[in-house]
Amino acid sequence: MNSLIYDKLLHLFAAGQAACGNGNVCDPGLPVVDAGHDQLQQILQIVFAILAALAVLMIVIAGFRFITAQGNPGETAKARNTIVYALVGLIVALIAEAFVSFILGHL
Repeated sequence: MNSLIYDKLLHLFAAGQAACGNGNVCDPGLPVVDAGHDQLQQILQIVFAILAALAVLMIVIAGFRFITAQGNPGETAKARNTIVYALVGLIVALIAEAFVSFILGHL
């Protein structure tokens, strides 16, 4: 029974419609987007690729700052922290892409 209710709600919301109080179907005026699983996965892959490229760029910039710090402890610490944070961001972006791909693959 719950599966039937879930399927009906999913169908209503997927069509951009909501149920009125009296059981009729109302059109809320929201646009209906016919984007499927493949389009969503492609968009998310592009977003995660951009995030990964930005993280790699930050690592390169921080490496350049580390080299040009000339032994200044404050500057080397800033550069080192930037590298660590960029690596963490890169790892998070890769895990997020794997997670989204796994979820979309099983829908």
